[in-house]
Amino acid sequence: MNINDFVVQVALPEHRVFAEEICLEMAESAKARGTGIAKRSPDYVAGKMAEGKSVIAFNKDGSWAGFCYIETWSHGQFVANSGLVVSPKYRKVGLAHMIKEKIFELSRLNYPKAKIFGLTTGLAVMKINSDLGYEPVTYSELTQDEDFWKGCQSCVNFEILKSKERKNCMCTAMLYDPAKQKHDVAKKFAEELQRKPKLYERFMRIKQRLVLQPKSQDGSNENKSVSFLSSIFAR
Repeated sequence: MNINDFVVQVALPEHRVFAEEICLEMAESAKARGTGIAKRSPDYVAGKMAEGKSVIAFNKDGSWAGFCYIETWSHGQFVANSGLVVSPKYRKVGLAHMIKEKIFELSRLNYPKAKIFGLTTGLAVMKINSDLGYEPVTYSELTQDEDFWKGCQSCVNFEILKSKERKNCMCTAMLYDPAKQKHDVAKKFAEELQRKPKLYERFMRIKQRLVLQPKSQDGSNENKSVSFLSSIFAR
């Protein structure tokens, strides 16, 4: 099986028949990772399909393979590509990257001036984001929309987020800003991580230590963790 066995397209209203399966897999994947995500109902997912704000992947045999959708915050100033999920039987063939590219294109088409952001603890997602032009940023550069942060309540690290007054947590914040695009730099970062995955492991250890330290008054802990990743760009 290879990536040519799949088709990734903008989801259509008739794809709502897959909504329940998608939601179940989202929940199972989060459980397996030991993290929480904002829970979505099949009706919510079906709504994204009807609005043209999601992409869906199929195997050439017609079976569902993956999904991702768009959410907007702060009156369209920020966009998040959320709910990325790949069916377990179709993982490790590059499908997640293909889905992320498609949803990124759809986001840029519909919201050309919006900043696209994400929170992740996964190296694989960080690599994909970096390939697309995202860069690590501090939490203060993300949307401050209360509804977005409510989505973190189901995560096992939510108490850490609260104790840090939403200025830091175990997730790494990444942002694509169309007004400050440095795609070549971001690609270099992705390539560096791929060659030296221990850099990411070191970053996560440093981040955990800084996050669990007592709150700093000037936000320096948050800046230190972002600075470590940013320093890789200069190499």
